[in-house]
Amino acid sequence: MDYLGIDHVEFYVGDARQAAFVLCSAFGFRLYGQGGPETGLDGQRSLLLGQGDSRVLLTSALRPDHPAVDYVARHGDGVAVVAFGTPDARSAFAGAVAGGATAIEAPRTHEGKDATVLTATVSGFGDVTHRLVERHGAPGEFLPGVIEMQDVPPPAEADLLHTIDHAAVCLEAGTLDATVRFYHEAFGFDMIFEEYIEVGGQGMFSQVVQSPGGGATLTLIQPDLTHTPGQIDDFLAWHGGPGVQHLALSTHDIVAAVDALGERGVGFAPTPASYYDTLGGRLGAVDVPVDRLRPRGILVDRDHWGQMYQIFAQSLHVRRTYFWELIERHGARTFGTSNIPALYEAKQRELDAVRPTTKAGL
Repeated sequence: MDYLGIDHVEFYVGDARQAAFVLCSAFGFRLYGQGGPETGLDGQRSLLLGQGDSRVLLTSALRPDHPAVDYVARHGDGVAVVAFGTPDARSAFAGAVAGGATAIEAPRTHEGKDATVLTATVSGFGDVTHRLVERHGAPGEFLPGVIEMQDVPPPAEADLLHTIDHAAVCLEAGTLDATVRFYHEAFGFDMIFEEYIEVGGQGMFSQVVQSPGGGATLTLIQPDLTHTPGQIDDFLAWHGGPGVQHLALSTHDIVAAVDALGERGVGFAPTPASYYDTLGGRLGAVDVPVDRLRPRGILVDRDHWGQMYQIFAQSLHVRRTYFWELIERHGARTFGTSNIPALYEAKQRELDAVRPTTKAGL
């Protein structure tokens, strides 16, 4: 079974309206729809945001027995569902369960005037589940009869962010190989990239799994306990177990995206100037001039197919766990060997600056 990509992600949050305000005002998302008790979503309020082809569902509990209550209490606001698009949700569900996933919600149909959407849900990692989504009909519908769509005027300017390129997942030590095996057996994902990353005195293992057609990608990371505890250990402690550390949003112009988001108040993890001094020797000629990358802290790398440009946004999360990444691909299909360490070094510098305050509980 192949997957068409990450159809959407669902966050469980304490206040969906407040979270939507941040994503809309800072990152340029727009409100596409909403649902609640009046649309059949008992005990919750959900807001659907979109930009380009990316969709983010924000869900808050309206009663104490809703699962979002326990999730937010344990983890804070965070990704609770990573949904995969599929041409056949029933077969994908059966295959995932046969491959070791736990059935959470059996296949069900959402029908509207112009669209039909089939969904099913299975277990993933930690408290994160996977919704399997099969869509037919009008592309503007999300979940007919559940999320009431609203008219969204065309943006004044073209969207800067387009799709969810990948999700990065922090796992507990000793669980990486089993998780990679789970995604292969339950979803047919292949391991396409692996790397051991050292940042200062800390170490971490990383493996990337991807659906056969390349549409859905997860970067899986676990700490190396033989080294000094670092940011992955911090995430696991502050988040309360494994979870999605960041989502990467694709862009066709990362320079313009960084400038626009920066003007709206988004900060980015800084990169030392020395990184750019050796760039030509490491990679040769790059498509985006270095004098445009350097002042913004944008990193560049390559794989066998082309180049990629990446940067981490500084975390807006009160626990300093979840954050966003921007990525622009020039033919690259996977990940290079130098950007991941450089990205994590940049993130480490950001966390080092707040760690004393955070550990003091302020």
